[in-house]
Amino acid sequence: MKDIKAPPALALIEDEFSGRPLHDTAVSHAILRQVAGQTLPETLRLYVPDEVMLFSLLDARNPGFDSARQAVEGLGCPSLLRLAGGHAALFHRQCLAFAWAIPQDQATDGIRERFQSLANIVQRAFVGLGIDARIGEVPGEYCPGEYSVNAGGRLKLMGVGQRVIRGGAHVGGVIVVGRSARLHELLEPVYRHLALPWAPASAGSLEDVVPGIRLEEVREALLAEFARGRTLRPASVGEATRALALELEAWHSPGSGSAPGSSRRALGLPKTVLGDGDESA
Repeated sequence: MKDIKAPPALALIEDEFSGRPLHDTAVSHAILRQVAGQTLPETLRLYVPDEVMLFSLLDARNPGFDSARQAVEGLGCPSLLRLAGGHAALFHRQCLAFAWAIPQDQATDGIRERFQSLANIVQRAFVGLGIDARIGEVPGEYCPGEYSVNAGGRLKLMGVGQRVIRGGAHVGGVIVVGRSARLHELLEPVYRHLALPWAPASAGSLEDVVPGIRLEEVREALLAEFARGRTLRPASVGEATRALALELEAWHSPGSGSAPGSSRRALGLPKTVLGDGDESA
């Protein structure tokens, strides 16, 4: 009888870098580079982020980009360039951010499968929390995509994007657990200055659907779904990852003085940047 191999363990990192949102994002980027280079195993990073508006490279080329940044920074929210594609999304202390780095020889072959896998995991976790969770775009949602997860077809609760590089892929995004009023306050000027369509009524949080829900409940439900059929192995951010993240901070800083395209080329970064369900750079 042939032995059945168990799926490889998934390294789980929950380290946070409070007060350093730029470094926080660069750490997830560094993990992707190391997983693709086979110096780290497949890794899931799950953490509570500081408040920050994450713009995409596409947003950075928008004529209204500087005005959008100034608007949110005037409201006390810093901004940076995100790793995945799509459009602007807000992270804050009542969110769960995730960054899943997956080794893949032919990473472009599995784009939709990775999106679908992540969306399925999040949907099942939300259903277990008593939410009528559905996969798909809500009309008028911010950072729209077919792999968003929503409540009852009316409130976007989770957004996901993807970056593909040689040797691996990053599937990352955010689950909004609470503080949907802050989400509205900050997204409104951003989408207005970027001249992008957005229906505020489409943006919400899990707390809007399940009053009193806690971040820890959502974390436990999500990890339980990731652990189906495989082992989660606790890990932490190592010195090599931190050092690489420091080098990558300039790529994510809108005020670094380099145009996004040239800064990417200078760091040898790939061109394939994918938003929610978007398969083009």
